Amino acid sequence: MIKDYERESEMLKALAHPVRLKMAEGLVSNECNVNKIVSKLGLPQSTISQHLSILRSRGIVKARKEGLKTCYKVDNPKVAEIVKILGR
Repeated sequence: MIKDYERESEMLKALAHPVRLKMAEGLVSNECNVNKIVSKLGLPQSTISQHLSILRSRGIVKARKEGLKTCYKVDNPKVAEIVKILGR
């Protein structure tokens, strides 16, 4: 029986963008809010928010509310492994 890779394919498509891959790399080990990501990557807040939305919709990152801030972290062991492999 051949596995249906639809979900994995969507995850890989989301990670195929260089900015989202950088974000995932940073969010594997560190939980960050949008402002921290903006300062690290030097991109507009709206751009970061759009990328985070895609990462969330593909099950790559999870969001956690902390007062008025929303903190993001990679919550997918497959993504953590992919980032680790690419970092070698």
